[in-house]
Amino acid sequence: MAQDTLSNVDSPRRRSGLLRDQVQLVKRSTSARYEIAPIQDQLSFEKGFFIVLRACQLLVQKNEGIVLVGVAGPSGAGKSVFTEKILNVMPSIAIINMDNYNEPSRIVDGNFDDPRLTDYETLLENIHGLKAGKPVQGPIYDFKSSSRVGYRTLEAPSSRIVIIEGIYALSEKLRPLLDLRVSVTGGVHFDLVKRVLRDIHRAGQEPEEIIQQISETVYPMYKAFIEPDLKTAHIKIINKFNPFAGFQNPTYVLKSTKVVDVDQIKAVFPNEYKEITEETYDIYLLPPSEDPEACQSYLRMRNKDGKYTLMFEEWVTDSPFIISPRITFEVSVRLLGGLMALGYSIATILKRSSHIFSNDKVCVKTDWLEQLNRRYVQVKICVITS
Repeated sequence: MAQDTLSNVDSPRRRSGLLRDQVQLVKRSTSARYEIAPIQDQLSFEKGFFIVLRACQLLVQKNEGIVLVGVAGPSGAGKSVFTEKILNVMPSIAIINMDNYNEPSRIVDGNFDDPRLTDYETLLENIHGLKAGKPVQGPIYDFKSSSRVGYRTLEAPSSRIVIIEGIYALSEKLRPLLDLRVSVTGGVHFDLVKRVLRDIHRAGQEPEEIIQQISETVYPMYKAFIEPDLKTAHIKIINKFNPFAGFQNPTYVLKSTKVVDVDQIKAVFPNEYKEITEETYDIYLLPPSEDPEACQSYLRMRNKDGKYTLMFEEWVTDSPFIISPRITFEVSVRLLGGLMALGYSIATILKRSSHIFSNDKVCVKTDWLEQLNRRYVQVKICVITS
């Protein structure tokens, strides 16, 4: 078993040796309780998961009563997935989701990331009740109706571990109570994709509305209020999960630079098909902090006949093909300003001339990119997952 360091910890110096040995306890200066000595390096999702489990075990051994763990991070970073994974391994823990403590009367202009929205009075009352070993009545919040719809009973867990999960779980009002502080962050681009996909299903919002809300309220609130709290975390986790792997009903696009003439394309359509030509302009947006030479996840806005669509896609090269899982939303041009406020930048604008052949099962298209003097042939098949 790893030896616990109770004083004179050389933090935040890098610790060597086994991963489990990076977890060291220190005694608080303000009480008789122990907490985790901060780990300087950012950890991967899997390593962070192991470290948090180890930290919880040590804290339960050294501290009396309930051990409180705060898991915070920006919207879409993976906090809920992280806490659910811990719950799968330690089913006797209790989880408090701070979203349920939203106070509907405090919502202004749809800003769900305002720190004043949290009903801290009820939250702290529930926390102190659990610390006293009593069952508490936690609120239930419904995002589609933006209202508190009831309460659920939360028992003091037999494991003595309570996880508080939310964007403000490391806030100044909660930090003095926490034995372990954990931050989970990703990157602006993947967090944006995950937030859009989540809110489409959870709140029934339109993609453009979600992205505009992120640029106007979510991201500013994160920079002003959430990010400073995350710097106080004992364990900092960076979640590099690729949300493109979780697309539901995506369109898979297979592209090739092989030269194919019109007669060859017509030959693959034995029955009736449609044949059209079109011109589009594609605005390629480079995600924040991405290297333009290595980026594989550009955001694309397409202008066709004055109408705009936003494409989340990722290219996977398997020479001589490019496999591009993609999901597309209709948006307005004003969204471009919101994306640039998030840190996206225009990498290039390409004119695309297309010759399209399609039926109800497949679409074959030849694309001519004028600025690149390059031609692609691509095949689209819509894959429906159950």
